[in-house]
Amino acid sequence: MQTEKTGFIGLGNMGHPMAKNLEAAGFPLFVYNRTKEKADDFRERSTVCNSISELVAQCDVIFTMLTNDEAAEQVYREIRSSAELSGKLFVDMSTISPSASGRICEALRDQGAGFLDAPVAGSTQPATEGTLLFMVGGEDASVQRARPYLQKMGKLIKHLGANGKGLSAKLAINYFLSALYQGLAETVLFADQLGIAREDMLELINNSAAGSGATKVKTPLLIQGSYPPAFALELMLKDILLAKDAGADFPLSSVLMETYTNAAQKGAAKDDVIGIINFLKQE
Repeated sequence: MQTEKTGFIGLGNMGHPMAKNLEAAGFPLFVYNRTKEKADDFRERSTVCNSISELVAQCDVIFTMLTNDEAAEQVYREIRSSAELSGKLFVDMSTISPSASGRICEALRDQGAGFLDAPVAGSTQPATEGTLLFMVGGEDASVQRARPYLQKMGKLIKHLGANGKGLSAKLAINYFLSALYQGLAETVLFADQLGIAREDMLELINNSAAGSGATKVKTPLLIQGSYPPAFALELMLKDILLAKDAGADFPLSSVLMETYTNAAQKGAAKDDVIGIINFLKQE
């Protein structure tokens, strides 16, 4: 059992089940969330902190799972002003811009702390099951220090190089997924037009070379025609824009940006990403 005290900041749709897996593994866990109620079910077995500074002061390895650049930079500003950071390790699992992550990393290093960017592949179900994929950028010693904890939240920890490389890989994967989900939605709509039942079409897709974990996990949503967010469309749009800013400039890039932007503006922002099918149906 690790003797270091672990902290987790950000108990949203992804962070909550990820922190629960650390708790279930028996690590000494301290949690903080801006909306206090989301931490209530940690009170029995872990320590719920009232502030970021309280958590950081008590922990050795701190994980963060935040929404975007603004949220991450705000939280890390509070972290840097809250306590002595020398020797602590911070692992940011958010999907943010490489530039924002780089600023955070340098500021923490100036205060003697370690930092990893470790975004994940997978949505709420793999987060609950502890089967996420971690794409990690940072120093090898920091990766080895974080590995016992990451292994309780994921099935693969891939160290890709220096700080920033984890985020670069995540943007590339989500670029591919954005194209895959739009393609899947268009294919299902095309089959609808041809009179092929969705159940039949999706069974064929999932048992063919076109099938994947991504198509299988969205199949129940497409059949039910209901799109509660495992990964919200607005978050995919954020990642497409981050990929564009990082240099993605290909024939599909402008199409994906236009489709996801319009879908978000026309009411699909909070739906699951595969809810893009409703927007495409209306076009």
